[in-house]
Amino acid sequence: RSPATVVRYLAALSHCLSVAVKEYQWLDDNPMRKVSKPKEPRGRVRFLSDDERAALLSACEASPNPYLFPVVVLALSTGMRAGEIMALEWRDVDLARGWLTLRETKNGERRGVPLAGKALELVKQHGKVRRLDTPLLWPGKEHPNKPMDLRAPWNAAVKRAGLVDFRFHDLRHSAASYLAMNGASLNEIAAVLGHKTLAMVQRYAHLSESHKAGVVERMNAAKFG
Repeated sequence: RSPATVVRYLAALSHCLSVAVKEYQWLDDNPMRKVSKPKEPRGRVRFLSDDERAALLSACEASPNPYLFPVVVLALSTGMRAGEIMALEWRDVDLARGWLTLRETKNGERRGVPLAGKALELVKQHGKVRRLDTPLLWPGKEHPNKPMDLRAPWNAAVKRAGLVDFRFHDLRHSAASYLAMNGASLNEIAAVLGHKTLAMVQRYAHLSESHKAGVVERMNAAKFG
């Protein structure tokens, strides 16, 4: 198992033992506290270049699946996870404010996400032809109360675009990388992505170096001529 998988397994086991200690008094202490954890590698950062992004969006727009293009644009624009996007219901969409409310997130907390630009335009267009037999934005054909499975059209689009080593979750990394390269702070990126701490967004820090250099340069020019 990879170090990341081992750490997740150890965390799950540690939680079980902690419950045994605190809730049921089956144990005097949690023995997992004495177990060393392997060092995890630095988080993956795979984001689309301008050419790759253009190729992928073109392939998605040409897909016979009408949901693929708006879903991918939404992921690139907001950094939402696939599960968060596919679970969206129309009650979660405020087109007037340009706002999405995520009721089901990985950390279990409700989160608001700004909706703007192309993504807002596509959701507005999608709303004009929405199905009335389901609350979902992206329902399945045969089972409208379940989200459509986009894996097959997604894999086909990635292949058609000629992308190598690119997964749907990398759209989230792409959104975060674009935010960093456009001057967003790590706190701002964490807020958009829904991370509670900065640990998960530290991987994007190097992408904002040019922005930091510009901030320092402007300060020096203002204060020292």
